[in-house]
Amino acid sequence: MQSPRTMVESVEQNAALPSGTEERFAGYGVMGVPFSSGHVLALRHFPASSVGPGYTSVWIRDPAGSWTMHSTTDPGASCPRYFGSALGWASTGGISIRWRDGYSFSVEVGDGVDLDWDVTLAATPVTRLMSAVSGAVPERLWRSRSFLRAMGAVAGPALGAGHIGLTGRVPNGQSFAARPRRMWFVRASTAQLKGQSLGRISALPVQDKLGDFWIPQRGIFMLGSSVFEPFDTATHLAPGH
Repeated sequence: MQSPRTMVESVEQNAALPSGTEERFAGYGVMGVPFSSGHVLALRHFPASSVGPGYTSVWIRDPAGSWTMHSTTDPGASCPRYFGSALGWASTGGISIRWRDGYSFSVEVGDGVDLDWDVTLAATPVTRLMSAVSGAVPERLWRSRSFLRAMGAVAGPALGAGHIGLTGRVPNGQSFAARPRRMWFVRASTAQLKGQSLGRISALPVQDKLGDFWIPQRGIFMLGSSVFEPFDTATHLAPGH
């Protein structure tokens, strides 16, 4: 299998949205890394979006369980569009992602957030198997909610990540479906938030979730796409609510 950096570069140059009428995104991200401090960090980078320009978003959970999201485009066209009602704060500003080699990269968030985050990935027999299975799934099955529920139920224990929800509803009310195609474990990660270390990678005492989206209990990096129910002002909460 190619290195994650090589595959990310291919996605950056040729990001293709899945077909359909839903709100669609394609790219990659760190689903979530829990730290011994009680913080959780997550990353989304979608060079292709059906609702606006491509963007990057960093999610931060503090030890008290409050979430913030920081994105490179406005909340109405980024992650708070779906998760805003569960957030304590959302901001728009600069985020940089710099790859150091085929398996390691750093993330920096400025503009008052002051986060420096290093991530090292690793392929294992389990991630290779899950990637092979996901890569072979036909498009029609990705559109099946029952298949996604079954796949999430199998993937969580197989990856040692607790619950994994590939379909359900996000806090603002839209239904969602995640379509992972390739994955790696986060082998090592360190982070400083406002100059303070977040400690070592360590599962939370109680697994957290945002709506039906569970935050994995171990760091997982994925390439793939996500689709969401189109926003409806009559039934869905606005990004800032």
